[in-house]
Amino acid sequence: SISGRIVGGVWWFFSLILISSYTANLAAFLTVDRMVAPINSADDLASQTEIEYGALDGGSTVHFLKNSKISVYSRMWEFMSSRPHVLTGSTREGIERVRESKGKYAFLIESSTNEYTNERAPCDTIKVGKNLDAKGYGIATAKGSGLKEIINIAVLNL
Repeated sequence: SISGRIVGGVWWFFSLILISSYTANLAAFLTVDRMVAPINSADDLASQTEIEYGALDGGSTVHFLKNSKISVYSRMWEFMSSRPHVLTGSTREGIERVRESKGKYAFLIESSTNEYTNERAPCDTIKVGKNLDAKGYGIATAKGSGLKEIINIAVLNL
């Protein structure tokens, strides 16, 4: 009968959709684990050997790591000082090395420069983990100069 065929066809179509959905969800679940970044902190970076990392030679990050009393940062400096090729001559060179390394090089950079770079085309870099150190900015003026008010207003307008 025609009604039996319609019910059978709807049942098979429903079964096909259900099995397809299950297969798609299973495939997504199995691939998500591979997409997670293997490095989530400075400790993760210092504990592994697959991904090289470096910084701007003579920059504030190198200075911070070199003088740090924290064991993780000391280990990171030991790694970088034993492999001078990981240090770069310019920030641009470090960013290009990250882009060309296909995930095998991490560049330690000041957070403001990192945020600026990550927001610019081609948008292929990311910040991983928290900042290593926190520093603030200050602008000094002579006592009693009229620049204080002008600078405050200019900063508020940014």
